[in-house]
Amino acid sequence: LGMVKESNLQPMVLDTEMVSDIHAKGGTILGSSRGPQDVSKMVDRLMDFGINILFCIGGDGTLHGAKEITDEINNRCLPISVIGIPKTIDNDINYIEKTFGFETAFSIAVDSIRCAHTEAKGAQNGIGLVKLMGRNSGYIAANAALASQDVNFCLIPEMPFDLEGPNGLYAHLQKRLMSRGHAVIVVAEGAGQNYVTRSGEDASGNKKLGDIGTFLRDNLKSYFDRIGFTSTVRYIDPSYIVRSATAITSDSIYCNQLAQNAAHAGMAGKTGMLVGIWNNQFTHIPIDLTIVGRKLIDRESIFWLNVIEATGQPASMTNK
Repeated sequence: LGMVKESNLQPMVLDTEMVSDIHAKGGTILGSSRGPQDVSKMVDRLMDFGINILFCIGGDGTLHGAKEITDEINNRCLPISVIGIPKTIDNDINYIEKTFGFETAFSIAVDSIRCAHTEAKGAQNGIGLVKLMGRNSGYIAANAALASQDVNFCLIPEMPFDLEGPNGLYAHLQKRLMSRGHAVIVVAEGAGQNYVTRSGEDASGNKKLGDIGTFLRDNLKSYFDRIGFTSTVRYIDPSYIVRSATAITSDSIYCNQLAQNAAHAGMAGKTGMLVGIWNNQFTHIPIDLTIVGRKLIDRESIFWLNVIEATGQPASMTNK
């Protein structure tokens, strides 16, 4: 919002005192908002304050905005550099191996999975159900499942699944409960959207997701009651705990490295690009390339095979 004069918000001066301890805090001291702003007015604002390097920190929505700002700056032939920094816990930015905040997110998510596992073991045919972030990509859910080793079913947006039927989720879940007496399910927020109702768009134009977590919580109970199978569902949604956590050490180091590379790129006159990392090499990626699509989990990859082997779930849970 502070990017347009009409907001009546003044820029925050990030002097040494202001930023001295931000590395130890979660969230953002700058604040965040959703919704489109007038690109021309944003560039006017940059000119008003004599800003010649703009760092855009965020994910897909931020990068689309950075692209529009870059185009407006180029149309005016202004000497202003626009540098993107990949910060989204979903880890879904194209041509970026790892985004800042991602490792923190799935590391914190593991604690919720452990709690769900404990609750599931303490109930008759207990089911621990954890919903994690991941609109289009299931990287948080998949990595948390790998890291915890307590997950029996990992449901991600990239993997369609049936609920009922001989090869559906519920049949495999029942087999697990009958053999072990408990189970843990992790579901990404964007998984199974064909089972829930979507309603409109948010301020950024993203389709609002249906709540797959509460749907599964209620539908699981309804299904097992219908077939006369005793079960107990314990549902955990740690979304805001995950997103507000203080960065773990590896993310802190990575953030510092991204900042240094972004500053060097801007001062060298680069623009319309995103700093990132690939095969342990820091890279400069044109923003145009990063916004053509989302990075998704390849279901034929070794990584997803690792997840399947760790959970013990079938490679496919759809009926023929």
